[in-house]
Amino acid sequence: MRLNLERILMARTQINPVFLDTPQYECAALGDVLGCRLIIKVETLNPIRSFKGRGTETVLTRLQRRGPVNAVVCASAGNLGQALAFSGRLRGIAVTVVASSAANPLKIERMKALGANMILVDREIESALEAASQIAADTGAFLVEDSRDVDTCEGAATIGVELSELPWDLDSIVISLGAGAMTSGVGFAVKSLRNGTEIISVQPTRAPAMTLALRAGRPIEVGIPNTIADGVAGRYVIPEVLDDLTEIVDEAILVSEGSIVAAMRLLYVNAGLIAEPAAALGVASILEGRGRFDGKTVATILCGSNVTSTDFDRWVAPRHATAMIRKE
Repeated sequence: MRLNLERILMARTQINPVFLDTPQYECAALGDVLGCRLIIKVETLNPIRSFKGRGTETVLTRLQRRGPVNAVVCASAGNLGQALAFSGRLRGIAVTVVASSAANPLKIERMKALGANMILVDREIESALEAASQIAADTGAFLVEDSRDVDTCEGAATIGVELSELPWDLDSIVISLGAGAMTSGVGFAVKSLRNGTEIISVQPTRAPAMTLALRAGRPIEVGIPNTIADGVAGRYVIPEVLDDLTEIVDEAILVSEGSIVAAMRLLYVNAGLIAEPAAALGVASILEGRGRFDGKTVATILCGSNVTSTDFDRWVAPRHATAMIRKE
């Protein structure tokens, strides 16, 4: 296990307060619809509208303590890049972000607005990572690789510390799973501080790489992701992250695209919250697991709200959501 509770607790002192102590409360209206006591933790009320700032703040604070830092680079579908640009600008560190040319245009514009030097490449996120690695090698910039860099995991783990402070016993936490930083971090912190809570990871059926690896105990070759949940649409598994998750995750679930949009609509109608697709995976898993969570106290993390208004309206409109559910 790469994560360390002492370092995680220290991370709470290293992260800009704008990302800390986010709202976490029982959403009775949505819980009534889902048949459980639902606790939602809202990670979208900050300058980058996602949880990723916890990780980049931790990375750059620790990096600067080791010596001067002039430049950093990362590959990102959007949220990590925004977070790194925000954290870098505060510290006077130049930030380069490599993204796919097919990335969410809202996220690309937000990264530019936050001061990132943007480089767009063709194909998927793994191609962007190759380009970012080459830039680091050529220029000496520090490569921030989400999840592989344990500091990103321990920054995200501060979410779990806050959840552990809730006054209720938590039966389960359903967590969106991409490369693994949030799931491993939150899961490790909660199990360290409040043993007995079930940690459940959730991925789209159309982007199942880490879930299939968890089930098999080893990386599984998968096709190119084809999901609206771009924030979790990685194709390859980082071996050391898989090792961490194997010790932490109790169950790994896959959900359909129809359930994702239905969950986004439920969050909007019953909680007044806009969630990007990756942030709605937890609610989608409760929807698909009818009966599995009945009467239980379940927490989920709304990890991002970076979705264009056009896409949100198109996906969440009742007619479209119903059509997607029927299609699948």
